[in-house]
Amino acid sequence: MKQNRHINKVAIIGSGIMGSRIACHFANIGVEVLLLDIIPSNLKEDEKKDNKICNSIVNNALKSTLKSKPSPIYSKNFISRINTGNLSDDLYKIADVDWIIEVVIERLDIKKQVFEEIEKFRKEGTLISSNTSGIPIESMIDGRSNDFQKHFCGTHFFNPPRYLKLLEIIPTSKTDLEVTDFLMQYGNKFLGKDMVLCKDTPAFIANRIGVANIMSLFHLVKELDLTVEEVDSLSGPIIGRPKSATFRTCDLVGLDTLIHVANGVHENCPDDEMRSNFELPDFIKKNE
Repeated sequence: MKQNRHINKVAIIGSGIMGSRIACHFANIGVEVLLLDIIPSNLKEDEKKDNKICNSIVNNALKSTLKSKPSPIYSKNFISRINTGNLSDDLYKIADVDWIIEVVIERLDIKKQVFEEIEKFRKEGTLISSNTSGIPIESMIDGRSNDFQKHFCGTHFFNPPRYLKLLEIIPTSKTDLEVTDFLMQYGNKFLGKDMVLCKDTPAFIANRIGVANIMSLFHLVKELDLTVEEVDSLSGPIIGRPKSATFRTCDLVGLDTLIHVANGVHENCPDDEMRSNFELPDFIKKNE
């Protein structure tokens, strides 16, 4: 059991909506960040030697994130704490970090492929977690080493992570208690989060409730023939909720993520009395 952990450097694997924003949040608190993503597909051999081309996905994602409002970064000077790279050339650098956070697409098969590659370079004792919106955490550790499994859990940040206070910690049956305790304390003390320890149930807690509400409203949209504008005008500040309301919240989170969570609950809760609520209405299926 490792005592007196310190987080001086983290690696974020995946630079999409969540990955780049999580990177900024760690930079805000003084942590060095290694932000990695894939290289563009179908590169020519000479292009693979060009660092600018190979890192274009991660650099463009971070650039886009830094333009978003409200700003994910406290000071422009803090951007220097984020170093970017790609998974083909720079994954070996994770050997020098204290915590690896996977934030790739919400597909179990891809996450497991990423973990297989991570284990080639990760040093023993390094914390590792998945920022998933609802994929069962236990399903991710098949085939991983004992040390990987002991130091692995789910860490579900919410978008935008600089401003939303909630952080869910989801241990597996193999997660060391020291790891869980450390993350709960670290998230509260350093990341400024309201920490929630979750069981590894479909969609955990917040998304299980939040997506259930959104899906209920989606079914009402069809039943009452409501417009997007009508729904958002009635489900925002007028009832004490954020101005992003319903559909703008879906845009912020990502419709693909919402669909993955809804499908995950529907598939993994066969006996739930509200299971039918998680069936996607036709107008959502068109966007799958």
